[in-house]
Amino acid sequence: MELDLTSLMTEQRNLQTSSIDTLGTLDILTKINQEDQVVSLAVKKVLPQISMAVDFISNAFENGGRLFYIGAGTSGRLGVIDAAECPPTFSTPPEQVQAIIAGGAVAMFDAVEGAEDDEWQGRADLLTHQLTGQDVVVGITASGRTPYVIGAIEAAREKGLKTVSLSCNPDSLISKLVDQSIEVVVGPEILTGSTRMKAATAQKMVLNMLTTASMIKIGKVYENLMVDVNATNLKLMERAKHIVMNVTGITYQDAQELLEKTGYEVKTAIVMHKADVPLVVAKESIKKSNGFVKKAIEAARRFK
Repeated sequence: MELDLTSLMTEQRNLQTSSIDTLGTLDILTKINQEDQVVSLAVKKVLPQISMAVDFISNAFENGGRLFYIGAGTSGRLGVIDAAECPPTFSTPPEQVQAIIAGGAVAMFDAVEGAEDDEWQGRADLLTHQLTGQDVVVGITASGRTPYVIGAIEAAREKGLKTVSLSCNPDSLISKLVDQSIEVVVGPEILTGSTRMKAATAQKMVLNMLTTASMIKIGKVYENLMVDVNATNLKLMERAKHIVMNVTGITYQDAQELLEKTGYEVKTAIVMHKADVPLVVAKESIKKSNGFVKKAIEAARRFK
């Protein structure tokens, strides 16, 4: 069966790069860079829609819900990358932000031909995760029509979940199926149809916003510092020390000693020092303040 993609902007030819095969190296790169500059402006235009999606996600987190990304090809890989970064950056449990990619884990490294065309499999893959009404599903598809993603979104809707779409075509099919659509219209690609380029850059920017803003809203950040960093390696342990030093003004050695007392929990170390309270009081204050450090410091000081 013939598939007509001619109406999709992501499949149209870019007149600005139609002679790119005749250019020298620097001129090729200049053309690519010029096209890339439209991406952030396209994202800027949909900030209100991104904001609504962030509110869905942060509300889900506050009520014990999870975030699911689902996509195919590059879109799916971007979801996997963003989800994988949440545990080390914000100390979230692995199940809080999950990514599902058409073709399974092997598709992260090798193209699984035809996986994106299976609408039923998208539905089935999502439903294996024992969904609850508190979860949010974000369907990522540059074209806005990928059957695998459409199937998952339809399954999520049937279960009563909040749904979000992230696409790069105006008036895309998936936008009509979700509670909140995000259409980042970046125009035709540098190489016709190669949505691993501008479309993927736009998707990466939006995914960064979705998780980062949601984590800020649930208390995972103090000022602009990653106070819930999971210090599981030497680099992250050093980062933890410097965060504590930055916030409290204490020396490197004192920060290390304080973090060793807390098991490298940065939030606990900050509250202990700023409020001058013992470990147990700091931990309880953080718990009562739902993880917000400023509120926890105030609560700990009142305890005294």
